[in-house]
Amino acid sequence: MANPIGATVIQRSNIALRRVPASLLYILGASWAVWLFWLAATGGLGVEPIEALEHRYGKLALQLIVIGLIVTPLRRWTGLNLMPFRRAIGVTAFFYVVAHLLVWAILDVQSLAAIWADIVKRPYVTIGMAGFALLLPLAVTSNDLAVRRLGAARWRVIHKLAYSAAILGGLHYIWLSKGVQIEPLAYFAAIIMLLALRIRARRPRVAPQ
Repeated sequence: MANPIGATVIQRSNIALRRVPASLLYILGASWAVWLFWLAATGGLGVEPIEALEHRYGKLALQLIVIGLIVTPLRRWTGLNLMPFRRAIGVTAFFYVVAHLLVWAILDVQSLAAIWADIVKRPYVTIGMAGFALLLPLAVTSNDLAVRRLGAARWRVIHKLAYSAAILGGLHYIWLSKGVQIEPLAYFAAIIMLLALRIRARRPRVAPQ
């Protein structure tokens, strides 16, 4: 039997969430990125501000990707509906991926030759760039016009690239970390668990004989 108190809380939460514009996520995401950049420029991120900014942007991108993966299972298992915010979460995640990439390329490496050398020679950079490449078609098609032109079925196929990109992002974080660290492994485990829940939910049920 369903918990009536819990169901009421979920229902009220969904009603309240409908009043929150998805555009608020874009504003918050952009504002936080600017704030972090300001901290880096003014010494608020420690003695290695470029490296710290690069890592903060990258971690925020991965966190948002994980949150995006949570949206569907959360609705399926609890009834809490964050679907109206899923596109904003994904686009904001891509924004932070781009910010992470730009800080690395422009402020850290500062050379096209060195950028290419890192992509070729450093496996974690190669993996990160592969994840970025998978996210590009998602970002380009994250609008209503693309859905209409591609059709819903083809659009959904393209956006399944997010799953592979999430795995690559998790591996990128593990690989660039020095030594065995719990936090990158925890993110990767969360990604694998969320993807496993999706596979399980889509598996057809066999009728009893």
